[in-house]
Amino acid sequence: MAAFEELNVADKKKEMIAMPRHSFIQMTKLHNVMGRIDYITSTVKQENLYAIYATQPLRSFWKDLAKCNREEFAKSGTIGKYIEARELIIALPEGLYHYEHDYLIKHFATDFKKKYGVDCYAALHHNKRKTNFHIHLIFAERTKLEKPVVKVASRNMFYDESGKHVRTKKEILDASGDIRNGCKIIRKGEVYEKKEFSIKDDRFKQDSFLDEAKVLFTNEINQLVLREEDKLKVFDKNRPYLATKKIGKNNPMEEQIKADNEVRQEWNRTVDRAIVSGVSEEDISKIRKDEITKKIRDSIDLYGDRPDLLASIIKLAISVLELLINRIMLAMVGAAEKIVDTVVIDKWKSSDNVKLLKPKMSFPVAKFQRLTDIDIELQKINNTIFEYQQQRSNLKIELLDCKGMLKSGKYAELKKQIDILDIKINNTKGNISEILLKYGYKNAKEFYTELFKAREEKTRYEEDYKDWLEQCINMKFDTSNCNSIFNEKEMRSNDITR
Repeated sequence: MAAFEELNVADKKKEMIAMPRHSFIQMTKLHNVMGRIDYITSTVKQENLYAIYATQPLRSFWKDLAKCNREEFAKSGTIGKYIEARELIIALPEGLYHYEHDYLIKHFATDFKKKYGVDCYAALHHNKRKTNFHIHLIFAERTKLEKPVVKVASRNMFYDESGKHVRTKKEILDASGDIRNGCKIIRKGEVYEKKEFSIKDDRFKQDSFLDEAKVLFTNEINQLVLREEDKLKVFDKNRPYLATKKIGKNNPMEEQIKADNEVRQEWNRTVDRAIVSGVSEEDISKIRKDEITKKIRDSIDLYGDRPDLLASIIKLAISVLELLINRIMLAMVGAAEKIVDTVVIDKWKSSDNVKLLKPKMSFPVAKFQRLTDIDIELQKINNTIFEYQQQRSNLKIELLDCKGMLKSGKYAELKKQIDILDIKINNTKGNISEILLKYGYKNAKEFYTELFKAREEKTRYEEDYKDWLEQCINMKFDTSNCNSIFNEKEMRSNDITR
């Protein structure tokens, strides 16, 4: 058990590592907008309510909006539940707490209305422990018409129990000739329809809306924060990494979300290792798309909304990605000696008679060396993971032969060894992310982007340097003064190998 305890300590250490800060904005559909407004603005129900602001404070507006949405939903005959409004929950950096609260909530609410043209009702909160500073922003999907559209019946109109308009009175009568319960008649000259709101804005049900809103509010937040460390970034869904989910107060799915976040982080650690191993971002993104995004959609189509299936889908995707990593690692083991970039050493002195300009290095040599050292450190960890995985594969093969009562003890021992290796592998994956963060990189993609850029600059410099040397060598045939300076054989020996 000591081995397991030692490994668990490493797990706890990794949990303490600060992760990159991304903006958190969540949207929900509201089926009772008045009840929700009452909840977010209640000093009794909210532990820390700081400010309220509404671009349309009249409660009659929101009541009429709710009624309109219910009626339009009934007319449509759509299966499901009507949506009276939508709500955005916007997490704020704690650094914004020191702003005047009334100004803060008004700033976000008015900017939203200016951008989308719809009214909203907003409240500024802290949770009970004051660890979650946030805004609740309820918004309408319709706008109030300047002049209501009123329709008057030109003849008697008949409606059945479902509210559907039927052609004749006979269609709403029972066997005895009486009007059935729930049916109604609108007499000639009476108002049968009064529209006070526009149609719903389709933008709000598009996937792109939430992405757009995240950019809008993230930019607003970053303009207000004073400290650089409080600035946020919008998580790029097209990246190979998976975003973790925030757990709200009294969320009944808290344990499920925690478990999902753990497996999401495991995927992200595997992505870091894949990039270190040389797997292209395109290949990683393809696996994410095929094995996670697509299979989640397929799962929803088959089984409905089943959050409990997410972890198994991601774990399978991790296995697929690890297979790709192992193929690359095995190919590297069987490959020829690794080619190492070398720095050209200038072994000669310039002459006043040589008019050619020596190329200048556009990047610090020390920086490139530092990046190379980090890469070597990451590769060592990656090789360690590969060794653990090879050991685990061998043990699993051995485990297959352990059948029967006589081999039960050996089976248990092998299983224990495999479990220990599984923990070692997961912890060592975390070491990759830990080293990247230690050197100031959020993930492997960010580090290797910088490394490859520096390598390209270095390669470009080396090529220019070689061209310059060759020109200088050629000059010895035309300039007698260069004979004592250039030794072609010596210069060729310093040529760069890759």
